[in-house]
Parts: sequence; C-alpha cells; structure tokens
Amino acid sequence: MADERTMAHPVEDSVPQVDNAVAVGEDLAFQHRWWRFEKGIWIFFGLILLADALGVFGRGLLAKAERRAADGTMWVKYERVERANTPSIMTIHFDPSAVHNGTVRLFVSESVVKQLGAQRVIPQPQSSTLSADGVTYSFLTSGGASTVEIALEPSFAGVQDFRVQVEGAAAVRGRVAVVP
Repeated sequence: MADERTMAHPVEDSVPQVDNAVAVGEDLAFQHRWWRFEKGIWIFFGLILLADALGVFGRGLLAKAERRAADGTMWVKYERVERANTPSIMTIHFDPSAVHNGTVRLFVSESVVKQLGAQRVIPQPQSSTLSADGVTYSFLTSGGASTVEIALEPSFAGVQDFRVQVEGAAAVRGRVAVVP
C-alpha cells in the first residue's frame, strides 16, 4: 500500500526549470566585474611577457646600455640589467687620445671588482695597482683605438653604481641592476 500512495502523489521539484534544465540564476553585474578583472589580468601578464622580451629583466634591447666620457676618451658598453650568477661582458673602447706613451691606464671602481664580480680582464693588463676605491690597470697599445673587456658575474641581487676612467680624463659612471 505504501507504494500506491507514493505513485499517487509524485514528489515535486521545488527548483524552477527553464526548457527542462535547472535554472540556477545569474548575477550579470558580478559577471561583468569578473570579466573586467580577467581582462586586466591578461593585460598585466601580456605586459610582463613584452617587458621580458624587450629585456627589462635582462638580456634584451632595453638591458643594453652605452655611456661615453664627456671628453670622448672612452665609451663603455654594458648590461643595465644583469642576472645574479650569470656571466656578462663590460666592453670599454678607448679613443687614441686615451693613449699616453703607448699605455692606457684604466681605473675601475671597487664595485666592478667586488659587487659586479669581475672574473677576468681581456687582454691581460701589463700591470694592476690596487687603491682604496678600485683598481688601475695598465695596458700596452700601439696608439690606435683599443678595446678592453671585463668579464662580470655578479653573485647577488641589488643595484650597483660603477665608475671607469682613463687616468687624467673624464669618468664614465653607470648603474647596473642585478636581479635574482
């Protein structure tokens, strides 16, 4: 008998249905806010990828820099943004006016040696002299334009200011941001 009562009065669903599907409702104002948030996130990530491709985080067009001495005796090419524990090269070009008696004397600040992690100098200097705020390298040259490369490998993140200078000439100053 219990079965006949159940069949006589079927259980009715109290959830409204539209086209035989459960209608769950919607909040269009919330959905529009959510879509705006998603669009903002996609734009943000797109800008991060673009910045990375351009070199904002190292090794790209925006990461490369070149500075010239005010008197034209030298110019320095380096990476404005470097990565910790990753090798890079600082290239220093000398104008013939930087040569005195067949020698170029180049001062490099302590920050290049210690914080930026100078590994080696190419070509090998004839001599080097330590001072309280850096190292002065002496290079023999034939008198024409010359180039020196300093292999760098910073070991920790931070912003480092540096100075390189031909003895008796204007200095070149720069700043390198080392990212992890």
